[in-house]
Amino acid sequence: MNYKPIIIVPGEPNSIFFELFFKVIKKEIKSPIILIASRNLISKQAKILKKKFNFSIASELEIIKNKNNLKGINLIDVNFNQASGFSKITSKSNHYVSMCFDMAIKLLEKNVSNKFINGPISKKTFLKNKYNGITEYLAKKTKTKNFAMIIYNKNLSVCPLTTHLPIKYVSKKINKLEIINKVKLINSFWKKKFGKQVKIGVTGLNPHCESIDSFNEDKNIILPTIKKLKNLKYKIEGPFAADTIFIKNNRKKFDLIIGMYHDQVLTPIKTLFEYDAINITIGLPFIRVSPDHGPNESMLGKNKSNYLSLLNSIKFLDY
Repeated sequence: MNYKPIIIVPGEPNSIFFELFFKVIKKEIKSPIILIASRNLISKQAKILKKKFNFSIASELEIIKNKNNLKGINLIDVNFNQASGFSKITSKSNHYVSMCFDMAIKLLEKNVSNKFINGPISKKTFLKNKYNGITEYLAKKTKTKNFAMIIYNKNLSVCPLTTHLPIKYVSKKINKLEIINKVKLINSFWKKKFGKQVKIGVTGLNPHCESIDSFNEDKNIILPTIKKLKNLKYKIEGPFAADTIFIKNNRKKFDLIIGMYHDQVLTPIKTLFEYDAINITIGLPFIRVSPDHGPNESMLGKNKSNYLSLLNSIKFLDY
């Protein structure tokens, strides 16, 4: 059986990605891997981490030509010169990271694969406040209008209605169409990936779904939207108070919980599962998965970081 390759962009060069990657590739992985990165950088970091690697070097054209016959780890070497294996994160790596993403998108558009993983990036230096996160960056690159970010665990997943958005802007972005689009996307993904209709719980925006303001988003936007979706036969309930929906007997009723903003659902999911979760973007022309952690600059070169999220990212696409 031929497995489609998994295209991987490591992201920020000064991150823990390759430490994790060297650990993960010792595990059984059926799919071939196309790694888009700097061979020079990998060599320097491998020396520091006392790791050995033997990747097949291939050009973009060779990868496209042999896309159905790839094996093992295939490295497309992208030029990046850095004096040491690890350095301080700065904007000097932006062009390199951008080239890696552009190459990956080109291969995805050429139907080399539909499976994509990116490692962590620095929002401060790479995105420069132009995008809320890589989810939005990739959506823009692929001209995708309707997309959603899911933090996935097999026992419970979450989806923030708004992603990396300052709290003061959240209420302005909550509307019926946004909720409906997210639910339809999530339900379609669940049916295709897991063969079943997803059971969704929805949080309110305000504490206890109540507001002293004259306009209550929970009553005027969220509740009627949920009623409409229930009438359309979606398995959805809410709005629920965000401070109690994650209690064990409440959360076990759902496959996924939609929250109104980033930390409302990411804080409890990371508390519950720590590294045992992955970041999935749905709605793109391909499946994008990312380990659910950042560059972790304080741990560079220490060889002590937990690889579980990267392993789960690869396993999720290993079919």
